[in-house]
Amino acid sequence: MVSAIQELTVHETEELIIILKKRFEKNMHRHQDLSWAEIAIKLISAPNKLLSLYQMEKTGGEPDVAGFDKKTGEFIFVDCSKETPKGRRSVCYDREALESRKEFKPATSAMDMANEMGIELLSEKEYRELQQLEAFDLKTSSWIKTPDSIRKLDGALFCDCRYDHVFVYHNGASSYYGVRGFRGLLKV
Repeated sequence: MVSAIQELTVHETEELIIILKKRFEKNMHRHQDLSWAEIAIKLISAPNKLLSLYQMEKTGGEPDVAGFDKKTGEFIFVDCSKETPKGRRSVCYDREALESRKEFKPATSAMDMANEMGIELLSEKEYRELQQLEAFDLKTSSWIKTPDSIRKLDGALFCDCRYDHVFVYHNGASSYYGVRGFRGLLKV
């Protein structure tokens, strides 16, 4: 489950900014034309976004800047852990799927957890864009936003990367596995 903290302490904020800066500098191939100074200014002025990034970090997501939305002027942070975040695995797709399980219910769902964290699940397009930066989910898989037409039929979509190719699969939305979680996206 996600931490119930409502705001970060000064120490937690400083620690998170240091972690994000080091990750940014170590992985310049993810954001070649972006400046850390501009990102830091945005982060410091958005405590609610920092809290979401903190939760992404604490659940094993290793968030990093993966782009910039020119229309909104926002930096795009995405979970860049090599495998789907450990603290977000063994979850079914959404609340409806969770409530439909008669037994062996997981603790929560991907959609509920993302909402609590203030982030979004990646769409198929966003997942494929992330995979252009480097290969992720070589041993795990991640739930992605599922079209309503599929969800209405009790299905949900997930992706992984095998054989240098991104695969999109389907499963019952109420299923959950120890190697399936979700990656999040946050615009700051």
